[in-house]
Amino acid sequence: MKGTVLVVDDSATKRYLLVSWLTRAGFTVRQAETGTEALRMLPDSDIELVVLDVKLPDMSGFDVCETIKTDPAYGSLPVIHVSAHAVDVVDRTQGLNRGADAYLVEPIEPDELIATAHAVLRYYSARQRAESLAARMVRLAEATLAINTATTLSGLIEAAAAGAHEIFGGPVVVLTGTADGEGIAATGTHPGVRPWSLPDEKVAVGSVVRTDDAADWNIVDWPEGESVAVAAARLRPDRPPVYVVVTGSSQNPGFPVLRQLSQTVAAAVEAQRSYDEEHRIAVTLQRSLLQSHLPAVPGIELAMRYEPAAAQTEVGGDFYELTMLDGRLLVAIGDVAGHSLHAATVMAEVRHAVRAYAVEGHPPGTVLKLVNNFMRTVLPADSATICLFTLEPESGRVRMASAGHLPPLLHTAGEQRFLQPHGPLLGINGPRPDDDLEFVLPRGGTLVLYTDGLVERRDADIDVGLAALASTAATVESNLDAFCRRLMVELGGAGQQADDIAVVAVRRR
Repeated sequence: MKGTVLVVDDSATKRYLLVSWLTRAGFTVRQAETGTEALRMLPDSDIELVVLDVKLPDMSGFDVCETIKTDPAYGSLPVIHVSAHAVDVVDRTQGLNRGADAYLVEPIEPDELIATAHAVLRYYSARQRAESLAARMVRLAEATLAINTATTLSGLIEAAAAGAHEIFGGPVVVLTGTADGEGIAATGTHPGVRPWSLPDEKVAVGSVVRTDDAADWNIVDWPEGESVAVAAARLRPDRPPVYVVVTGSSQNPGFPVLRQLSQTVAAAVEAQRSYDEEHRIAVTLQRSLLQSHLPAVPGIELAMRYEPAAAQTEVGGDFYELTMLDGRLLVAIGDVAGHSLHAATVMAEVRHAVRAYAVEGHPPGTVLKLVNNFMRTVLPADSATICLFTLEPESGRVRMASAGHLPPLLHTAGEQRFLQPHGPLLGINGPRPDDDLEFVLPRGGTLVLYTDGLVERRDADIDVGLAALASTAATVESNLDAFCRRLMVELGGAGQQADDIAVVAVRRR
């Protein structure tokens, strides 16, 4: 084990001997005559060991050693005291107590000095490796937390690359495949992910670490002459592997941290893929339970927008209904409490019950009473809100009833106001209004119905959301679908909302 040694001694003769012995043993040697000179040489140097005389002209070697050991920049530097004068037990004890790693008294044999130097350097090398590994394990734990709290595959890959960069330093690449089989990579030094082809190779289930040519991973600029260490981890044979690539010189023997990081990323990617697949299946199921086509009604324009929650695996209970019955347009919008497959099935039952009772010719208020009785009998543990109205296209006459739902917004001649049909939500035993709210929708007037995801926020009162809706709906586009789309973008968070949103707009030409 060779290294760079600093010899500090004011005696030219003794310094010459120490330098000669160490040089013949293969060490690179630097020299200093005083403690001040030695301390000035240490910062930002490659010195790995100090051979220090106890008696110096400007300060004692004990003081120099203590200054070295208490400096956070190079406090781990090993020090060997040598002395021809301070040789008794008290001196040796003081030297060791103040930080020296070894204490040699003259006359010193060359072999004794060289052996002591090798022993001290072996210990400090092992200590540095252990400290480096411990620091990397701490950063690995931090990276694991960031990886496992990411909510998207892209965010997960970015967190993994940032974590690898913190652990190993220098350029990194984290590469995996999307659900569509496309490769995406993050580098840790630039934000975002970018497309990158997955290697055309077979990787067995498990994890492996290998050394590759840096040119094979030229998505980043690697240090000149560097090879790269590539950890490939795969949990299932039908999934593409995850790759974590770092500089080869950054690795500990046995690659323990790199291998563990790749396994952590692979497990998180697999969980995210499963989550994304479940979310797609859930949304597909919910959409299959909702109306897909709007009726064509002479003199009436209709538009509908539905957006599932951005971070919600399970389906919600938002629903809507637009259909023609005996020359009248039936419009309903509602929300079953909860986010689950059960909520979706309750939503489907409530929607079909509304249609069934409306087909019998009942007015909106009576329909809601009948649906409430149905829920209390068949679905006693569930509740829902709903707003329901019928519209006669020719006259514009509207009959409306509500069961605990948010107030519809009426836009007419450049002004807008919220209607206030009242009634308790469905699923509870309470008195309900006997009369429907009746009014005429004027030509050019627009009715907007919506679910709570459009206006409710955890950090604001509902009145704030309703005021924002009224302000945003002050202008209604000539294209009603564009109007609904704008409401979703400006109020709903452009696909990042925490709850499902349904919006229905009805305009009389």
